[in-house]
Amino acid sequence: MVVLARNWWALALRGLAAILFGIAALVVPHIALAVLIALFGAYALVDGVFAIVSAVRAAERHMRWWPLLLEGLAGIVVGVLTFVWPVVTALLLLYFIASWAIVTGVFEILAAIRLRREITGEWLLGLTGVLSVVFGLLLIIFPGAGALTVVWLIGIYALVFGLLLVGLALRLRSASQEGIRSRGPGAAVSSRGGRTGGA
Repeated sequence: MVVLARNWWALALRGLAAILFGIAALVVPHIALAVLIALFGAYALVDGVFAIVSAVRAAERHMRWWPLLLEGLAGIVVGVLTFVWPVVTALLLLYFIASWAIVTGVFEILAAIRLRREITGEWLLGLTGVLSVVFGLLLIIFPGAGALTVVWLIGIYALVFGLLLVGLALRLRSASQEGIRSRGPGAAVSSRGGRTGGA
């Protein structure tokens, strides 16, 4: 929990990126496909980078890190593909997004299960994973939905996903502050004792 709590900002930034992407999709539902591809690619890249940051921090503390790493790599790969291969059909874009959502969701669920004894509020991480998997499956099951419907679905998913991540980040931030306060007096006494002993 210590590692995730100290790096709550990484989750918060991932959540904010998702919220901004979701708002953009909802506020401008008739957005051009090329713009939607660019927005999604940028979001997937940012999300992947911060997932990898969380994985590296977890690895430094010998915690379960590989689900976060794989999630981050998946985001970066999909993000890069959307920029390297911009001339893509709407259907293929949907499958890109669906695959990314399902992979991301599975690794978030795995991370929540692995970390359930180490963090508080792990159900929020698990819930984001379930949401991602359901969203990805909906895109695959109903690929023929209208473009406007798809944009709204993507926007709502990103907004809810982001809010859940920010909620988890705030819970971890509170847990971190409580831990610091609970360790404060003892740490101060230990510090004073160390200086007295040295004198």
